[in-house]
Amino acid sequence: MEKTMKNLGKFFVMACLVAFTAACGKDDDQGTTVEPGIEQPVGTEELSGNISSDRTLKANTRYVLKGFVYVTNNATLTIEPGTIIKGDKDTDGSLIVERGSKIMAEGTREKPIVFTSNMPKGQRKVGDWGGVIILGNAPVNLPGQPKIEGGVDRPYGGSNAADNSGILKYVRIEYSGIPFQPGNEINGLTLGGVGSGTVIDYVQVSYNGDDSFEMFGGTVNAKHLIAYKNVDDMFDSDNGYSGKLQFLLGVSDPKVADVSKSNGIETDNDSNGSTNLPQTKAQFSNVSLIGPKADANTQIDGNFGQGIHFKKNTGAMVHNSVVAGWPIAINLDGSGVVNNANTGSLFFKNGFISGNTQNFKSTDANFDFNAWFTTHNSFTKTSNADLKLENSFRQTGANYLPGSGSELLSGADFNGLDSFFERVSYRGAFGTTDWTQGWTNFDPQNTDY
Repeated sequence: MEKTMKNLGKFFVMACLVAFTAACGKDDDQGTTVEPGIEQPVGTEELSGNISSDRTLKANTRYVLKGFVYVTNNATLTIEPGTIIKGDKDTDGSLIVERGSKIMAEGTREKPIVFTSNMPKGQRKVGDWGGVIILGNAPVNLPGQPKIEGGVDRPYGGSNAADNSGILKYVRIEYSGIPFQPGNEINGLTLGGVGSGTVIDYVQVSYNGDDSFEMFGGTVNAKHLIAYKNVDDMFDSDNGYSGKLQFLLGVSDPKVADVSKSNGIETDNDSNGSTNLPQTKAQFSNVSLIGPKADANTQIDGNFGQGIHFKKNTGAMVHNSVVAGWPIAINLDGSGVVNNANTGSLFFKNGFISGNTQNFKSTDANFDFNAWFTTHNSFTKTSNADLKLENSFRQTGANYLPGSGSELLSGADFNGLDSFFERVSYRGAFGTTDWTQGWTNFDPQNTDY
């Protein structure tokens, strides 16, 4: 979305992070890994311009995105499990799937599909390339033919809520996210007007220079998403997005945040805060937003914002989730948002907030947060250790499963949620099983691709 607070400070943040990540890679150089699911390539091929007919990318070839690569003309791009696709740094390599076209990127737990930087190990940095953009024909709340941001200039949205743009499953996106202009960026994974016929499941976005995931309208649903140490927001929705999301993990780097304020979930109806329909009104369940503050003594970047920033007349329903370790846990920003909270179209239900400097903030000084929170059966905890989440804040060797005896391991309630949502007993993204195992990579700096 358009973020008026973003300016040249974005470039300063990224410059600082470049130095930081390069240093980390240098220190850890001896820790190089080669994943079992990665095939040794028989060749390298550049991708550029338009892919206008059906095409398959093979796992035994390394592909390099040169500039903006468009899948167009109703073509289907199929990507084999284990395929590695690299974004060219000098040309802001990006993949854009246009309306009517499809991407069939279905990896496996043993052989995930990886989009990553074209730089060698130890030299990969935030914002090395653009990102992955999928555009569909599902409804948005903007008039006319809106164009996706980031300099891509392609239309998105339509009238088909069940539109199918393909599959992303067991996919990683690393070191992407570039500011084309202030307030006009390419995210890790951008979904513009994508419909509910599309499958998004098991996707990790790591070390991204802007938002990890942003949904511009549409109805697409998703499960098992990871936003790992991004610069800006973890999960961003706007322009009439009304999909369903379950099992979301967001993890902060305490040293890295954006001048526009880095949030866990940011959501608004549109950039003007209008009442345009369809209203932005996502349904979330089983979300863990791990902020920068492990405890009260943690030193963090001053540009961190809130775990959840409800703003500009958005609606949203957040169930069975935890917001832990943020400067502000939940912010109800604007009269439209406060009204939506009062009338029941925006809530945080059956969840926890813990270890936050400030639990609540609102533009309405008279808003009764305690009544709103407790009415929806949610609870506050002073420290993250109270929920046995302290291991989730470790900068190396983190474990995102709640510790034994945690209140998060029981008490989930799926009242009012349809069959898309898997019925589990726990609150937050994890119970006693770690669904990140086998396909993720939390140290891609030291992986030989």
